[in-house]
Amino acid sequence: MTNRLADAVSPYLRSHADNPVDWWPWGQEAFDEAARRDVPVLVSIGYATCHWCHVMARESFSDPELAAHLNESFVAVKVDREEHPDVDSSYLAAASAFTEQLGWPLTVFATPEGRTFFAGTYFPPQPVQGHPAFRQVLDAVTEAWTTRRGEVDATARGVAAALAAQPAPPGEHAPLPSTEVLRHAAARVGAAEDIEHGGFGGAPKFPVAPAQLALLGLGAGGDRAALALVSRTLRAMAASPLRDPVEGGFFRYSTRRDWHDPHYERMLYDNALLLTAYSRLALLEPGLVEETSSSAEQPAGGAAAAARTAPDPLSVATGIADVLLGRLRTPRGAFASAQDSESTIDGRRVEGGWYALDAEERRRHEAPPVDEKVLTGWNGLAIAALAEAGARHDRPEWVAAARAAADLLLDEHVTSDGRLLRASTGSGVSTAVATLEDHGMFAEGLLQLTLATGLPRYAVAARELLERTLVDDPAAAVPFAAPEGADPVLRGHGTALAADPSEGAYPSGLSATATAALTLHRMTGEARWRSAAERAVAPGAARALDAPVAFGTTFALLAELAAPSTQLVVVEPAVVAGADAGADAAAVEDTTTLVPAFDLGERARRTLGPGVLVGVVGEDAAEALADAGFELFAGRRAVRGHVTAYLCHDFVCRLPVTGIEELDRELAEQL
Repeated sequence: MTNRLADAVSPYLRSHADNPVDWWPWGQEAFDEAARRDVPVLVSIGYATCHWCHVMARESFSDPELAAHLNESFVAVKVDREEHPDVDSSYLAAASAFTEQLGWPLTVFATPEGRTFFAGTYFPPQPVQGHPAFRQVLDAVTEAWTTRRGEVDATARGVAAALAAQPAPPGEHAPLPSTEVLRHAAARVGAAEDIEHGGFGGAPKFPVAPAQLALLGLGAGGDRAALALVSRTLRAMAASPLRDPVEGGFFRYSTRRDWHDPHYERMLYDNALLLTAYSRLALLEPGLVEETSSSAEQPAGGAAAAARTAPDPLSVATGIADVLLGRLRTPRGAFASAQDSESTIDGRRVEGGWYALDAEERRRHEAPPVDEKVLTGWNGLAIAALAEAGARHDRPEWVAAARAAADLLLDEHVTSDGRLLRASTGSGVSTAVATLEDHGMFAEGLLQLTLATGLPRYAVAARELLERTLVDDPAAAVPFAAPEGADPVLRGHGTALAADPSEGAYPSGLSATATAALTLHRMTGEARWRSAAERAVAPGAARALDAPVAFGTTFALLAELAAPSTQLVVVEPAVVAGADAGADAAAVEDTTTLVPAFDLGERARRTLGPGVLVGVVGEDAAEALADAGFELFAGRRAVRGHVTAYLCHDFVCRLPVTGIEELDRELAEQL
């Protein structure tokens, strides 16, 4: 049997390399082999830190007898969902025709043409509570394939036709909602709050970081109810078992409504987004905790009581950053996808066992393994979070870590012709195509890095990435698309989906790219970027208003677009060794050092609000950014050698000020 997974880039695939199953990696070759043998294809989709993926691997894929049956009657394909998100999305959509309980491992049976005719998730080795054993499923699929082929083909055609049915091209969209409409929608979210335990909904319960960030945005704009709601939620989560009390950081979700019994994967995307959330809450919350804690609407033993026992938000943010830098940072300086839920304790493989130990006991045991896979998009989330939080809270080591990750990705994930790569490990670079989320998330991370450091090259690189995604057709259904399109195998099968709008756990590709485009607009003044952001969110506006928790990033973007556009630029005297005032961007990159924090710059960095963009840069960097086409920084100088603030509304700036009291007065008038 050929071992096709031993040299895979994906750690998940490598973990299955020694199975007795004759696995194929994702690719057209597997489907060609199925056609040659006239057998169905089993597509098994999971990821390296997935607990139930581990369980099914031990119970079923390591069983020689079951593997022999698989090898005889199927072509088995193993897919890392994080490496191939569009493959995962396509098969999840197809699987929804057969089960409402979607998740991973995802088990799909397809024809050699790639069309799904049956699907499920985890199948046990023995029947349990009405769930058939995996062997029973294989036997039933084999029987249907050999004796009822017409029914199988008809089912496959029907599912493929449903997936291929495209919605009608969007017509004229209603005007984007106002801030008042968005506040009413947020109030409905408050009505759905779990008053007893915090958060939204029952079990399983997820942190839904995009929704938390959307509520924080409204709260920063003066919506006290939204701010109180998100404060209770984030504090309840911080006081719950969803957060690792020893090292910090959050687990993926809780299996119970009261946040207990988490699934112990520590995902990069959750922790990156929650770092942003808690770092912003630390700036917005003073004076609010007492107000909400004493509210008569909160039961004494409810979420408000849990919130009172939580650590302060900045401590929570610091713990998250410690996990990113201490556990998830790879030796190359980027960030790994996740840390596993399982580890070996006293010779036994257990889920969550290591996380139940105290700090001293943890040192005596091997930590759960880390999926070393570096994903461009998820790294973009981490870069943005560390850059923003580090700048706002004067943690230069966080900003430095963001720079190191960005530099590695620019060196290793961007080709000489500007093409973006999806994933890599120390073993090499994945052949998976870069998705829209990779472009949008990485671009936003780079823009936030420029705002934190003043270094122009990150913003220039972000603009180049966004230029590649912009669809130059005003009549197009959406204004952004991945430059290389969907996965080529899916395209060949006709099963590729349109842009996936899902963004409960992290932004969709479309909303991430729209976020970066709006940031770029605020730095360049180019109207086309704001227009593209508006066109991107307009089709999903009604959906986001109806379900803000499920479409948090779109909801947050709507709030940003509804608010007045405010830019605050603080220019600090140049600290340049050997560079004159006319130095170009490359010279600035070589010679600029990060200037020490000044009071005026610190005050600016702590300014939050919808529609507000803050940049604190050196005088030489401002000139270099202006020369590179970032109009916001044109003509910005440190007046008479003093740190100088420029408060602008749609690029029309007030007279510069050099004192905190003056800046505070202007902010009070404009925000």
